Amino acid sequence: MLIVTGSVTARTDTFEALLEAALAHVARSRTEPGCLIHSVHVDCEDPMRLFFYEEWADRPALDAHFAVPGSGEFMAAVRELAQASTRVRILPVEARV
Repeated sequence: MLIVTGSVTARTDTFEALLEAALAHVARSRTEPGCLIHSVHVDCEDPMRLFFYEEWADRPALDAHFAVPGSGEFMAAVRELAQASTRVRILPVEARV
């Protein structure tokens, strides 16, 4: 399993548009094969910052997610609407039973 995290900080004038794009991206991503969890949260210390938390079954599922046109469209929206963003972190997690 892989855990993916990242964040984007909106400008005051773009927050609503960025949140709308993020929610649409999350809803679409949740339907993709191998997506276990995909969520976006507003940072309670910085209300302009959106934090993403994802869990994917494996690297092929995550790579397929990155290849979906909607993922590219979302990243284009982030570049247009965000004031700043963090690097996406991909962390492998060993599942224990």
